[in-house]
Amino acid sequence: MKISLTDAGKRFNREWIFRKINLEFLSGRAYAITGSNGSGKSTFLQSLAGMMQLSEGKMEYAGISADNVYTAVSFCAPYSDVIDEMTLLEFLEFHSQFKKFIPGANALTIIEEIGLTAAANKQIRYYSSGMKQRARLAQAIYSDTPVLLLDEPTSNFDEEGIALYRRLLEKYAAERLVIVCSNDEKEYSFCQERIRMEDYK
Repeated sequence: MKISLTDAGKRFNREWIFRKINLEFLSGRAYAITGSNGSGKSTFLQSLAGMMQLSEGKMEYAGISADNVYTAVSFCAPYSDVIDEMTLLEFLEFHSQFKKFIPGANALTIIEEIGLTAAANKQIRYYSSGMKQRARLAQAIYSDTPVLLLDEPTSNFDEEGIALYRRLLEKYAAERLVIVCSNDEKEYSFCQERIRMEDYK
């Protein structure tokens, strides 16, 4: 997979969030998007995911039309919705109807690997913030997509959760295109390339 950006820019009203981005992102590589709070990291990641349209320039996913970008992308952020009325088992099985799991995975094995077996049949509304973030991370990492976009992926995690995050990426994301938005080096220390949003103002 390759994502190409040519003179890409995004603005809200008269304020440019980023401009003149000319970059390529390739499978088998991990990229860190860094920058101060409010620098546009999340806006950039959402633009890559096809959740927002660029204001100028263009973005191309190799071999995929703009209307179908969502089929290639898994996205995780602390602000991503989970369905509070569902149990985790129901939520993952529901999600798998739209994006298949990676080969060999199913909802029960995923729940076991992320350490939430005891809460598998509890409604997500009763989860702690860290448990909800594990559910979001699982939804993204175990989806069979070539692109994995992560925005502050260990928010609300303790040290055990951070270690789980690293294990899952090492096990399931080595051949994928991974992009991490963060100011916390624990979340992106494994990334081979780093991009500062302040360089694109």
